[in-house]
Amino acid sequence: MRIMGLVFAVVALYRAIFVSRYLTQMGWFDTLANSSLIIRSFAVFAEMSFTGLVAFAMLRFNRDLAFLPARRQAVLGLFLRCSPYVLIFCIFSAQFFATTGLITKSRLAFAIEETLWFVGFLAILPLAALQFQHVRKQQATAELSLLRSFTLVNLGWCVIYCTYGAVFHLPFEYWGAAFEQLHTGVPAIKTGWSAVSDALLIVNPSRQYGDWGFAFLLWHSAYFSVCVWLALFLMRGPRLLPKE
Repeated sequence: MRIMGLVFAVVALYRAIFVSRYLTQMGWFDTLANSSLIIRSFAVFAEMSFTGLVAFAMLRFNRDLAFLPARRQAVLGLFLRCSPYVLIFCIFSAQFFATTGLITKSRLAFAIEETLWFVGFLAILPLAALQFQHVRKQQATAELSLLRSFTLVNLGWCVIYCTYGAVFHLPFEYWGAAFEQLHTGVPAIKTGWSAVSDALLIVNPSRQYGDWGFAFLLWHSAYFSVCVWLALFLMRGPRLLPKE
């Protein structure tokens, strides 16, 4: 858990520093700092680490409290117990679509990537709710302190993320753009080695504040800040503490 949290925090620090306009005016360093393909390569490790933190914490909860959701012999019970693995599978699969979208500039690939993220966290939402309910029924003790905090944070994250994804993020920001590209052909989808070369060598230049827009900066700053703090919290390894 510490290693995964550290990986996520270091990648976040990398992006926070290297978007600096001063640093990205240093020739070859500009390519290293803002190459889309290099950034995506680092993002694979960061995103899988973040996913692992959430999934392993939920599995540790089940193990420490011997928690099996109701109807454990039913398909629903099996799904609930396996949902953390579903999350890992969804985010792992999303990496291929994210990389494909980056290279080819296919908005459909990005839409599928974001949909997989949504499906992954939607899959663990029922288990997150049941874990929250289960630990709240227990007497508040020092041994349960980490797990009580974790279930509250995890449920809040899943509810907010899934609500935002279903109401706005997926239908308007991604699938709408994907259908528009399929209909108009703009921007053109790239193929071949030149697409890979462009993704590696053509950088995303730093911009002035006004070029980004307040809404974009507010969402991305808040979103990634919350993710970093959540990763730092999960680095503690939410678990049943030993009795003193």
